[in-house]
Amino acid sequence: MNFSDLSSNQLNESLPSTLSEHITTIDLSNNELTGTIPSSFSSLPHIQKLSLANNSLIGSVPSTIWQDKISNETERFILELENNQFTTVSGNADLPQNVTVLLYGNPLCSNNSLIQLCRSESVNDTSDLVPTNGNGICRAQSCPPPYEFSLDCFCAAPLLVRYRLKSPGFSDFVPFINDFEEYLTTGLSINMSQLNFTFRWEAGPRLRMDLKFFPVYFGPNSSHTFNETEVQRIKSMFTGWNIPDSDLFGPYELLNFNLGFYQNATTTSSKSGISTGAIVGIVLGAIACAVTLSAIVTLLILRTKLKDYRAVSKRRRVSKTSIKMDGVRSFTYEELSSATNNFSSSAQVGQGGYGKVYKGIISDGTAVAIKRAQEGSLQGEKEFLTEISLLSRLHHRNLVSLIGYCDEEGEQMLVYEYMPNGTLRDHLSVTAKEPLTFIMRLKIALGSAKGLMYLHNEADPPIFHRDVKASNILLDSKLSAKVADFGLSRLAPVPDMEGIVPGHVSTVVKGTPVSLFTSINTCEIAWESLWKYAHMLLSTYFHKLPRIAYETA
Repeated sequence: MNFSDLSSNQLNESLPSTLSEHITTIDLSNNELTGTIPSSFSSLPHIQKLSLANNSLIGSVPSTIWQDKISNETERFILELENNQFTTVSGNADLPQNVTVLLYGNPLCSNNSLIQLCRSESVNDTSDLVPTNGNGICRAQSCPPPYEFSLDCFCAAPLLVRYRLKSPGFSDFVPFINDFEEYLTTGLSINMSQLNFTFRWEAGPRLRMDLKFFPVYFGPNSSHTFNETEVQRIKSMFTGWNIPDSDLFGPYELLNFNLGFYQNATTTSSKSGISTGAIVGIVLGAIACAVTLSAIVTLLILRTKLKDYRAVSKRRRVSKTSIKMDGVRSFTYEELSSATNNFSSSAQVGQGGYGKVYKGIISDGTAVAIKRAQEGSLQGEKEFLTEISLLSRLHHRNLVSLIGYCDEEGEQMLVYEYMPNGTLRDHLSVTAKEPLTFIMRLKIALGSAKGLMYLHNEADPPIFHRDVKASNILLDSKLSAKVADFGLSRLAPVPDMEGIVPGHVSTVVKGTPVSLFTSINTCEIAWESLWKYAHMLLSTYFHKLPRIAYETA
């Protein structure tokens, strides 16, 4: 046996004294294990990962567990011992370059000389620590509250952010830690040494993180705090959802942005030295100006409305009920007409219940798919924009991304990212040029399931896809699956204030006001979605279209 995972099993014994010398991975985390680490754990020649985190282990951590790893620097070794009751490290605490040891949350971390071992899970490289005492460990010192050690062994006041990846594209985060650090710090325009964080998995699976951002370190004269401008900039990046999406890390949610030390600083800095009398005068003057301005604006509005009643225009103006939607572009009719050569038949790539689908090239050279609503599919302007608002909040690597929309000249169009490899149905057909291998089909089925799980469980509000089939699974340039066509989706029930989920679900096309629903049993809709996915899965497994797949089964 090379792999053993007994995590989260409520084990309450001591650690075993005998293990197979061939084992490479041991995961006993999140149990109730007691006692000390047996000496036999230092004699596992092929071990690559040992996780004993979140138990009640005591005593000393033997450094012999990792010291023997110096002989083979090409293989990494990860030792996870967080949140136990270890009080010391026996032997030499220096780490080889290929070894990561995590001891965060143990009593021994009160010893500042072991700061290298007690930093968060994100740290496994000490090459950029400045200053050091020559062996990669910070000088023994203490930081007075609210200051903490930054990654540069520098006392500074951090910004605290609680953050969660809602649908990450991996089950083991450790190999992607450096990628995540680069992704987040690049998105925030800060240095990687300014970020420190801890993480833990939650049901879903979702990955919850406690982020700490420190002021930039450039030498002994560096500031120990952020200035107010930088605090507000970082806060607006999170609260305004301005950090770019990532296919690997998936959609994220901001749980909390804690200003901490900076709460009082920002409040104080906003005060001015203007006298009370001056403030009263300014307020009274502002009120007088506001009353006058309101009267003028009211007259202008009445005059404009009178003109609107006399003039009839076919052009539909989106600005009437415009909704601010980050990341979604409003296209003009002329732009999309130009992108498709006036919606020529040569640009048409498909047709569905919503209308015709065209391939277009927009002004920046991006290839897009344009879904043009036919006469019977047109909605009211408010309903259409509400639907766009809902679609704009759906971000997942296994969903087709909405780029923009058009709502003028009596037209309603949705602009999506273009999928060069067409639909799954195209590849299951007997006329397909290159058949999909079993591994490819398995990858497509898994990607589709992840996209549907996001719609059902993570979208806000949750959405039931009512038309899961091979023609609604699109494939990108890497043959990754992306679920499409939410126009037939139903809004899933949302728990009330007491957490109770209603037994009905909205049956209207998304974007229509939720109050106009018909009561349908939620379980029936869930089973409908599951049945249709199973239908598609059967087709994918046998590499045949639905009817033939059923006959084969």
